[in-house]
Amino acid sequence: MANPAFRLAVAIAALHAGGAARAADQPCREPTGTRIWWSPLSPAAGSPLRVLVVSEDVRAGEIHITLPGQKLATSVRGGPPWSFAAEVRPSAPGNLRVELLAKGEAIACRRISVQARGHANPPTRPDGPGAWRATQEWNRDTENFFSAWIERMFDAPADASLGFSSLAPVLHDPARNFLWGHLGLREDDAKNRDIPRAVPDCADLPYYLRAYFAWKLGLPFALRDCDRGKTERPPKCQALLHNETADEKIKGTSALERFRSFLRVLANRVHSGSARTALDDDETDFYPVALTRSALRPGTIYADPYGHVLMVAAWMDQTPARGGLLFAVDGQPDNSVGRKRFWEGTFLFASDSKSAGPGFKAFRPIVRGANKTLSPLPNRALANDPRFPPFSAEQARLDPETFYARVAKVINPAGLDARAAYEETMNALVEQLTTRLGSVDNGERFMRDKHNPVVPMPSGPKIFETTGPWEDYATPSRDMRLLIALRVLTGLPARITHHPELFMLGGRKPTEVGKEIEALHDQQIRERAVEYRRSDGAACKLTVADILARRPALEMAYNPNDCVEIRWGASDGTADFATCRRRAPDEQRARMQEYRTWFHEARRPPR
Repeated sequence: MANPAFRLAVAIAALHAGGAARAADQPCREPTGTRIWWSPLSPAAGSPLRVLVVSEDVRAGEIHITLPGQKLATSVRGGPPWSFAAEVRPSAPGNLRVELLAKGEAIACRRISVQARGHANPPTRPDGPGAWRATQEWNRDTENFFSAWIERMFDAPADASLGFSSLAPVLHDPARNFLWGHLGLREDDAKNRDIPRAVPDCADLPYYLRAYFAWKLGLPFALRDCDRGKTERPPKCQALLHNETADEKIKGTSALERFRSFLRVLANRVHSGSARTALDDDETDFYPVALTRSALRPGTIYADPYGHVLMVAAWMDQTPARGGLLFAVDGQPDNSVGRKRFWEGTFLFASDSKSAGPGFKAFRPIVRGANKTLSPLPNRALANDPRFPPFSAEQARLDPETFYARVAKVINPAGLDARAAYEETMNALVEQLTTRLGSVDNGERFMRDKHNPVVPMPSGPKIFETTGPWEDYATPSRDMRLLIALRVLTGLPARITHHPELFMLGGRKPTEVGKEIEALHDQQIRERAVEYRRSDGAACKLTVADILARRPALEMAYNPNDCVEIRWGASDGTADFATCRRRAPDEQRARMQEYRTWFHEARRPPR
C-alpha cells in the first residue's frame, strides 16, 4: 500500500494540475488600452520567450504564466504607457496562458503557442513590391508598444550616464531590445554579416528606430524627400516613399536584404531638414503635439530650430526626494548614441526662426485607405483621431521663455525646490561637458591615426551642416549648446525671480532665494570639474569656474585642426597652453574670428 503522505501529495498535485488546466481553458481577453505582446514571433521550446504587457491605465501589476516550475520576475516601466516585462524558457511545446495580474485579478490575458524545438519556422508575410508588406496597422496599441519598446531599450537609472558607440550595441542586446531576433532571420545576430549596419546619425536615428520597429511588426512606414529650407521659410518635402513603394534602389530576394536596402535609401534621403518642417505643414513626416505628459511619450521627437533631433526615451516622476526628469536620446555625427536630460542647454527652442518649425513632434501615421494604398494622415484628421496624440499648434504660439516654463511645469507639476533646481542644472551641464570630452577625444584620435592632416573647413553656415571629417570631429553645434548651457546656469537666480511659480520657495521672497542660489553657485563651480588629456598625455583638470572663465575662448574651440588644449579653451597665460602642438591654419582661424559673433550671441546664422 502506498504511503498516505505520498497519496496526499499526488492528490494535491492532481488538484493543482486540474486547476491549471481549467485556468488554461478559461477565455482570454485584452481590454481596450492593454495589450500583451511576445517575442520571438514564433516561440520554440527550450528558447527564451519574452513577454511585454503594455497598458494605458494599469500602473502596477505582475505577469503570470501557466508554466510549471518557473517563477517570473516582472519589471515595470512607464508611463504613460506603462509596461510589464518578463522572460521564460518553455521546456515543452504547447499553449501558454499569459496574464497581467493587478491585486490578484487578471486584467488581461493572451494565449501563446510554443512550437517544438526545430519546428518554429520564421514567419512568412505576403510578398509584393517594396521593402515589406504591411500586415498590421498603426493604432493605440501599436503606438503604445512603440513607446514601451523605446523606453526599455534606453533604460538606465536616473543618475547613470548612458552612451553607446553606435545604435548597434543597443539593437544587438536582447536584454535591451525586446524585438531581438523577433523574425527568426538572425536579423540581430552580430555574427551574421548580412544584418544592416546600425550607425544612424542624429537626423537618421528616429527614422531608423521607427523603420526597424515597423519592419519587425509588419507596420507601414514612410519618409519624404525634403529640402533644407531657406532663410525665409522652413524645409519643404515632396515625394513620399513608403515600405510598399516599388523603388529601383530597393533590391534583394530575401526579407532581410530588402530591409537592408531600404535603410540605405533612408540614410541617403533623411537629413537635418526632415524634422524642421513648418508646424502647420501637412506634407511632412512629423506633426506637432501638445506639451502634455500623455503626448510627449517615448518615441516622440524633438526638432530644434538648427537641425539637431532628439527622441524622447523616458520620464521619471517627481517625488518628494527628487525632481522629475524627461530623458531623450540622440545620435552624433560620429554615430555615437547617448541619453540627455531635458533642459535649455540641450533642447534649443526659438520662436523667431523663419527657417524652421521647432518643437516636440510625433511621427505622422501611415494608414491604408479605401483604395488599399498607404498614405499619411493630414493634420486636420489628427486633431480628433483617438488612435494617436492629437495635432496641436500650441508650440507655434510660445516664446522660448514660456516654452521652457511650460515644459518645466509638466516635468515638475508641484514645482521644484530652488536648490534642487540648481543642482539638476549643474548636473546637466557637467553631463554635457563629459559628453564633449568624448567628442574631442574622437577628433584627437582621428588626427593621430591620420598623422595630423588638415581637415577642410566649410564656409559660413555650412560649418554646422556638412559631411566628412569636419562633420565627424568638429563641434560647432555642440559648443554653441555648451555656451547656452553656461548662460542658463548663471541665469538661474534671475529665473527664480522672473518665474517663481516654477519653484517651491517655502514662503520666502524670490529675491531672497535667488541670493541663496548665487552663494550656492559660487561654491559649486569651484567643486565640480571635468578632466581632459593634454597633447603630452598628462591629465588637466578644469573646474566649472575655469570653463566659465574660458567662455570667450570656447567661442573658437570647435576646430579639430587645433590642439586639444585649444579645444578646451586654453590660451596664452594658461598653464595647459604650453603643451599645445597643433594649430588650425591662419585662413581657417580668420574665418572662425569672422563667425565668432554667432557663438557669442548663441544664435546660429540663417541658411
